[in-house]
This record gives sequence, C-alpha cells and structure tokens, in this order.
Amino acid sequence: MSGGHGAHVDNSIWMRAVMMGGIFLTIGVLLFATLGVFMANEKHHVWEELEDDYHHMEVQFAMDSSEEGANISAHEAEELDHLHHEEIAAHLSYLTYRVAGITILLMSITYAAFIGVGGFLNASKPNAEHGDGHDDGHDEHHGSSSPIIFAFGIMLFLAGFPDFAIACKAMLNADVTADLGMLSLSIVGLLTIVIAVANWWFEDLPFNGHGEQIATSYPFEGEHIRKAGLWVFIMSEIMVFATFFSSYLRMRTEWCTDWAIDSGVEACSGVEKGTVVTASDLLRHDFATLLPGAINTFALIISSYTIVLALKTAKNAKWERSTGIMGKIMPTRKAEIRNYLIATLALGSLFIVLKLVEWSHLVAEGFDIGTTQGSIFYIATGAHGLHVFIGLLVMLYLVFKADTVGFDEDNAQGIEYFGLYWHFVDLAWVVIFPAFYLY
Repeated sequence: MSGGHGAHVDNSIWMRAVMMGGIFLTIGVLLFATLGVFMANEKHHVWEELEDDYHHMEVQFAMDSSEEGANISAHEAEELDHLHHEEIAAHLSYLTYRVAGITILLMSITYAAFIGVGGFLNASKPNAEHGDGHDDGHDEHHGSSSPIIFAFGIMLFLAGFPDFAIACKAMLNADVTADLGMLSLSIVGLLTIVIAVANWWFEDLPFNGHGEQIATSYPFEGEHIRKAGLWVFIMSEIMVFATFFSSYLRMRTEWCTDWAIDSGVEACSGVEKGTVVTASDLLRHDFATLLPGAINTFALIISSYTIVLALKTAKNAKWERSTGIMGKIMPTRKAEIRNYLIATLALGSLFIVLKLVEWSHLVAEGFDIGTTQGSIFYIATGAHGLHVFIGLLVMLYLVFKADTVGFDEDNAQGIEYFGLYWHFVDLAWVVIFPAFYLY
C-alpha cells in the first residue's frame, strides 16, 4: 500500500466499508446457521444413531458368543467392522459441516471487524483531513508510520498469545473458570493492529498512482521502491518455507512409513505398519480425505488467475464491455475489477475453510501435533494457511477500493504488488501439496 494523496475521499465512502462489514457478518451468520447448526445437527443425529447401533451390536455379539462358548464369527466381525466404518464416516461428515460453519463464522467476524471498524474509524475523521482534491505539488508518495504501529501490535499480540490461548481453552471448557485478565495483552495488540491497518487504508485510498518513488541502487534500479521491497520480502519468505521443506524431507527419507512398507522398501523390511504415520498415509489412499487438499490446489491456482484478470482489466485503458452474460455481470470496468477481486477473495476463503475441515478429520483419526511428523505437517501447512489468511485481509481492502475510488492504469500498482505476494503463496502450496499429501 502507499501513503499519498491525490483525490478527495468523502466520509460517505468510508461508511460503505461499515456497510460491507455488516454484509460479511450477515453472510457468515447465515452460513453458520445453515452449515454449522442445521446441517451439523442432522449429521450429529445420524452419527449418534450409528454409534448406538455399533455399541449395541458389539454387546449383543459378545453376549451371544459367551453363551455359545465361542468367539465372534467371521460374519459378525465383518458386520461390526462395516458398521464401525459407517460410524466413522458419519462422524467425519458431522465434523465437515460443524467445522466449516464455525470457520466461516469466525472468518466473517474477522472480515467485518477489519473493514467495518476500519471504515468507522476513518469516517469519524473530518473530511478536511482527506485532502482538498487539488494537485498542489505535494501529493508525492511519502513514508507512513502505520506499518511500524502494525508491527508493534503484532508484537503485543504474540507476547500475550500463550495466556490468550489458555484463556480461550478455558472459556470453551464449562468446568473451568477463565481468567479474562489473561486476554488483555493480546486484545490490546489486536486493537493496535486494527487501528494501524485503518490508518494505512486512510493514507492509501486517495492514492492515484502519481509520485511513486523509484529505486536507484543495484540491483533494483528503475523499479518502484515498494515493488523492490516486496521482492526482498518474498525472498525472505522463501527461506522460511525452505526450512519447513528441508526438515520434512530430511526426516521423511529416514522414516519407514506405511507407504514405504507397502512399496517394499528394503530398509523397512520387518517394520510393522503404523510405526510412523504421516498425513499422506491417512490422505493419499482415500479420495474423500484427499479431496479438500486437491480442491484447495485448484482454488489457489484459479485465484492467481482471477487476480491477474483484475490487474489486466485495471491496466486496460481501452477496456470494452464484454458481450453476453459476462457483460451483464460486469457492465463497467470498475465492476469487472471488483468482481475479479471478490472471486479471488472467495477462492482464498474456501481454501481456509477446507484446510480446517481437513485438519479436523486428521485430528479425529489420531494424527495430531504431538508427534514429530504431525508437528512438521501442522506447522508447515499452518504457516502457509496464515499467509493465505493475511492475504485475504489485504484483499478485503482491495475489494473496497475497487468498489469505491476504483483502480485504473495509473494506480493499479496495489493489485500488481499484492498479486506478486499471492502468486508466491500459490506456488508454495503447489510444492506443499505433493510433498506432504502425496509423498
């Protein structure tokens, strides 16, 4: 984002951010009620019935076999096993709807808080502070303190996060009294983050593309400074994810997993199955459990395409309205840019929802963070998911700016720079998916 002025921004525009926050919250509540409550309750009833049937059949077969002085027959054992698999499938189906509903609700609350509170804070400022709309020679891109305040808020949140997590767990447990004071430091950090982001948006919204600073030092001569800074940031992120991949591959090549045992790897001869269980052992042999990761792969790839379409449209000074249904959906260039960004936001949100659904299935099957292979998997995929979610929060602002002030060939840098980050997140997943899910 930038810190420059070039256009007058009325408070009524910022009130649209408040309205958008209300829309996000309404959609989240409705989807939570549909998926997380209504559908989840239906699936929960089915799961409970199958669980009761399984335990009843188990007790009945045990009683019959004790009366006859023999073990459970092969046919009875097969019936029990079949019913047990149906019970597990019903449990996972319940988790799918319940976790999806809760995740959508929490994401919508976060979206509403960021864009709604940000819009409210900026709408409370006098109109005069937004600039007078005249080019007086002082609209150059300038430095901003908002990123420093934002980083300070992150530091406060992370400093209080251990106590924050303990207090949240306590609130979820009816038998434990939560110490709300443990939440204070992290809440102050979150409020600082929201205020910093709101002020950052306030500085960037009027930016019309003029006054971008150009780098003069090797190797970025002639490039916009913000673009060069983003490339440096991406290079540092590559090093972070490289540690995840190198640690996983270093450990994975020496593990005798079920996959290696089934493949007849000589070093794993004599090792019992189940000695080392990785996520791929639980995911790759079952289409239903592999499906969320596969859908997520296509979702991110398509989202990279939609962000490119948004940038292409913004930079197309000779834009013409499409014919047919696309022309009705996107009657103006402004609407087309906004809709492509909304599509990117929706695909990224789908990724987060399916990721948490997949995690709930893995945890239900006993694959948690308590093992070495589990810790590497959850930390690597969790770090990637966090990068996706942070990108979605930035994308919220891009959608808002596209819907209000608008993007064109002069100020499309915001979409371009964010697109570089989003492509990196996409490419990281393209590597994570085969390494952690298929290998």
